[in-house]
Amino acid sequence: MTGRLKTPTGRYGGRTAEERQAERRRRFLDAALRLFGGTPGFRGTTVAALSQAAGLSTRQFYEEFRGLEDVLAALHLQVNDWAEEAVLDALASAEGLPLAERAAVLFRAYARGVTRDPRRIRITFVEIIGVSPRLEEQRLARRARWIGLIRAEADAAVARGEAAPRDYRLAATAFIGSVNGLLHDWSAGWVDATLDEVVDELVRLLLGMLRPEGWRPTAG
Repeated sequence: MTGRLKTPTGRYGGRTAEERQAERRRRFLDAALRLFGGTPGFRGTTVAALSQAAGLSTRQFYEEFRGLEDVLAALHLQVNDWAEEAVLDALASAEGLPLAERAAVLFRAYARGVTRDPRRIRITFVEIIGVSPRLEEQRLARRARWIGLIRAEADAAVARGEAAPRDYRLAATAFIGSVNGLLHDWSAGWVDATLDEVVDELVRLLLGMLRPEGWRPTAG
């Protein structure tokens, strides 16, 4: 199958073709979250099984996607979008807070977003790995967005006199790896701690990166 089938147009059952297409796509992604994020996982799922789980036909599948990799790509982006929206909303509400409190708000929002549903963690940290060069590029691109957010927060803290001035590019990259690794291990039951304790540890790590020993804030 080299491309998607032509999608019908016109109004049917009181809904437009675009509305029906959006509904079908949502049902396929909901089914993919269940199957890819649970049992049998991405590699164990077939187009027929996904279509059945969505309550749709394989013909309808190929109207929306070229193959299962396209579904995984779309689902990975959706899971990241959910987490990013939660973080940006939280940061907007934390405007004007001191650095430590703002950092706690940021990571509490991120941690709750990605751990709310264990299937989301599996999509983001497990199923996406090693599928293809295309999905690896997508994974790294989304990770770069998180790195960019941390760097922007660090630079803003520097401008406010709350953090030591430096290039935070490598530090932010290393820190995001720590965040994702710790949250994955916690969700898998390998870390004996509450989610709040995990968030508190992440905040301490961030503050240690932003405020090295011997440095003192200049903010009033």
